[in-house]
Formats: sequence, structure tokens, C-alpha cells
Amino acid sequence: MPRGRTEIELGDEDTRVESVSAFTRRVKTLLEDGVGASWVRGEVSNVKAQGSGHVYFSLKDAGAQVSAVLFRGDALRQTVKLRDGQQVVVYGQVSVYEARGQYQLIVRLVIEDGVGQLQREFEALKAKLAAEGLFGPEKKRALPPLPACVGFLTSPTGAAVQDFIRIMARRGWRGRVVVLPAKVQGEGAAAELVAMLALAQELKIFDLLVIGRGGGSLEDLWAFNEEALVRAVAACTVPIISAVGHEIDFTLCDFAADVRAETPSAAAELISSKFVEAAERAERAGDAMDEALERAIGEATERLDHARSRLRLLAPAAQIEQGFLRLDDLGNRLVAALREAAQARRQQLGETRAALARVSPEFRVQTESHRLLALWKRLQAASPVSVLNRGFAIVRDEAGRPVMRREKISSGQKLAAEFVDGSVNVRSE
Repeated sequence: MPRGRTEIELGDEDTRVESVSAFTRRVKTLLEDGVGASWVRGEVSNVKAQGSGHVYFSLKDAGAQVSAVLFRGDALRQTVKLRDGQQVVVYGQVSVYEARGQYQLIVRLVIEDGVGQLQREFEALKAKLAAEGLFGPEKKRALPPLPACVGFLTSPTGAAVQDFIRIMARRGWRGRVVVLPAKVQGEGAAAELVAMLALAQELKIFDLLVIGRGGGSLEDLWAFNEEALVRAVAACTVPIISAVGHEIDFTLCDFAADVRAETPSAAAELISSKFVEAAERAERAGDAMDEALERAIGEATERLDHARSRLRLLAPAAQIEQGFLRLDDLGNRLVAALREAAQARRQQLGETRAALARVSPEFRVQTESHRLLALWKRLQAASPVSVLNRGFAIVRDEAGRPVMRREKISSGQKLAAEFVDGSVNVRSE
């Protein structure tokens, strides 16, 4: 073996040869599982927004930089527009782009650096309260399906309460909404909400409470992350819905409440949904009752008409009418029977008269006369005179016998041709 060269047998158990793809995939798994999701602060540079909607950029500080990507779905949800030189705090997971063998940060949330401290406070308080079991599922209560009185803790001048009431009215909800006015932003907002929440429980008139406001930045919504309010929401004796901000906004009150609604409008739809279903069921039941009532009335009417008909038939006047009808029927049948009997007797008499006429002498004389006349006509038709009357002539020989054939006549023979009006003597040639 050449000097300075080490030969390794590939079959050894301690040696494992991997492809580049397999090695990179193992590194990717180790990084993604080992590092996990993180918050990273840095300066934005090299921002490139692609036509696909993805945004690529670098995050750097004085000592290092890391490639980052904000995919289209996450980019559309951000309220911060990235620009070069901007200081931000991002939340995301590390990943490896295998085609180039380099790691990058998949960003899910971007916060300007001034908001970073609030976000860290949010996460710390969330972890603390969660550890105390304040957000546990066992503490969640079911909402009343048909609340008659709903209290809404919010600003009375905000758009949220107007949208809430408008949707409840549009969906035909029949309950009562009481606005419990309080600040929802700025200093003292959380304290006012806590006080109003205590008042709502003291009044004992509410079946359900809603606490919320419209969307905004993390600073705008911070009152709903303050510990005193979150604890008050969790301890509330009346079922409560948290409806703060927009769909992507989360506050600690969302976790402490019995139910979270994405927006105040969504809370209105959630509350009224059971009422709408009940109203639809009531309408269907009403239609079914109407149909059943109409069917029952129709059947009762038929039975009543049948009974009325039977009573009419059993009434004395009806019996008399039936007697008249029967009498008329019997009279008609008697007249028809008499007429039929008379007709039969008349026919029988005619047949007897015809039979007597056939055996009477006068009938026989007439019959024989007709027969004799017929014979006479036949004789007349067969007589020579009848033949001569039809234009024929009878040729007779010298003896007076009729000559029937030409071959019986000889040359020079004397003949007599008899016509209807006389005879003529002729000689054959």
C-alpha cells in the first residue's frame, strides 16, 4: 500500500457511505427536529417578492445572517410590509433547502422590533396561565342553545357592536342584546372591562356574555392580554365568548373564554345559529301541523257528508220520497208488462190469422190460379207462335215437317217458310 494512504474496507460496520441526498436529508431532519420553532430578531435585507406571492429575504445582525422565506399564504396574513433595513422579530421554523444544501428560516409571523417585547410578554403570560390550568378544556362550559339575554362588553361606538346587532337582527333572533360599555384600547381599558364583567355577573340577567372588539395591531388589542382581565374571563360564572379582532388575531382572552369566535360577526352567527335552526324546525312543524289539520278537517268533512247522507235517507220525508219513487217504478213496470203482454197476444193473433188464411179455399184457389197462370206463360213462351213473334221463321218441307238442319235440304227441293203473318213457298238452290 502506498505511503500516507489509508484504505478503509466498505463492509466494516463502523463505516457508512451515504449519498449527498441522504446526507442532506439527515441534516434537514436533525435541524428541523432539534431546533424547532423560534423567535429571531434581525435586520431585513435583499427583499425579493416573487410573482407567485412568496417573499424571500435575509435576516442579519452584526455577526451573522440567515436566509428566510415567507410563503404566499403567510405573506397575505401579515400586517407588516417588509423592506430593506427594517428591524423585525420573526417567528418560524428552520428548514433545509435540499437542492442547494443550505438552511433557511420558514417565517410564519413578522412583527416590527418594537412589538417584539409585547409578543414575548404575551408568550410568557400564556405559558404561565396555561401551567396553572386556566385554559384547560375541563374549564370550558357549553353555551346555552337559545339565550334570551346576551351581554356584549365592548365600546358602544365601535363598528363591532353595530355589525353584531345587525347580524342578529338579520337572522331573526328574538332575544335581547345589552351593550355593557367599556374602553377596549389604551390605558385603563382592561380595568373597565373587568369592572363591567363583574357588574354583568351581579345583575344575574344574562344567559351569555360576549367580550370583544374589531381588529387591530398587537398594541391595540393588548388590553385583552392583560392578566387581570384574562383571569376575570376565566373565572366568569356566566358562559362567555371571546370575539376579539380578526380571524388571524389571538388574545389570551380567547384561550380563557369558553368559546372563541374569529370576529364579533362570527360570534353573532354562532349565537343565533341554534335559534335559526329552531325557527326552521318550528316552521317545518307548523307546516306539518297545517297539513295534518287540513287532512283531519277533510276526513271529518267526508265522514260528516256520509253521515248527513245516511240521515237524509232515514228521514220520514226521504222515506216518503222513496215510496213515491218505488210506486212510480212499479207503475212503469206494470204498464210495460201489460204493453208487452198485449203485444204478444197481438202477434199471436196475427200468426193465427195468417195460418187460417193459408188453409182457406180462397187462398188455395188464388194459389192454384197463380200456378196455372205461370204454366200458361211457360207454354206460351215455348209455342212456335212465340218464336215467330220474336222475328224467327219456321222452314217446313213438302210434308209440313220442320226442317232442323241445312244438310237435310236437297237442291231444288220445295219448302215453305212460315212467318208470324203467313207462309211463303220457296225452292232451294
